[in-house]
Amino acid sequence: MTRAGVLETRHGRVLELEMSNPAARNALLPETSGQLTRALRRAHDDEGIGAVVLRGAGEHFCAGGNVKSLAEIRAGEPRQAIFERISAINELARALRGTAKPVIASVEGHAAGAGFSIALGCDLIVAAESAVFTMAYVKIGVNPDGGGTWFLARALPPQLANELALTARPATAALLAAHGVVNRVVPAGQARAAALAWAAEIAGGATQAIGRTKRLLWEGVNADLSRQLEREREGFAEGMFGPEGGEGFAAFIEKRKPRFHD
Repeated sequence: MTRAGVLETRHGRVLELEMSNPAARNALLPETSGQLTRALRRAHDDEGIGAVVLRGAGEHFCAGGNVKSLAEIRAGEPRQAIFERISAINELARALRGTAKPVIASVEGHAAGAGFSIALGCDLIVAAESAVFTMAYVKIGVNPDGGGTWFLARALPPQLANELALTARPATAALLAAHGVVNRVVPAGQARAAALAWAAEIAGGATQAIGRTKRLLWEGVNADLSRQLEREREGFAEGMFGPEGGEGFAAFIEKRKPRFHD
């Protein structure tokens, strides 16, 4: 357990990160964002980790920023203080996208404000049937942060993205699943188990190839085709002549399941 409410648990090749402040619905403070960022960056460099599950303790995923503490900043601290607070969430968004390891959000209850932004920043989402996602920012007179507008605009049709962000309309897991944002919907209380099982399956695969593929998908959003083709070619050759390619090709020829990890 790290300080200030982030639990790190290893399940074989899966790292589970738990935002652990259930009394406040796991609302984010800068230290929490920082701990998650550092954990994700360590996971990037740890060959023993093949996938990450991010979840909240108790009944909810994350209520976003701590509004009470934000109000205190507004009342008595300079604008630079809020810049620093948001910068911590921004670094978390960069870490989610920057780690080579797939990150699965396990969502129960509410994912609101920055909690919704963080969930969108993950590579995959497993959500309970009862989960509710809300871009709640306009309710307190501010715009989204933590990449919320960037992720939402790329994940959903424009009119639906506008509706969720401009009106703070809550979105159900079923609605987001219908638009391909939530990957798997499970009964309430089962999101963690489903996410861990899926993460274990992914972590048993070709970790380096998966990491390169994640990077290519990330870069491909804004890349021109010619540059993306070059990146794919470079990555393909790297994998083919590396140990994962050796095992993958051998398993195919020998008609057996590949064993990428001992």
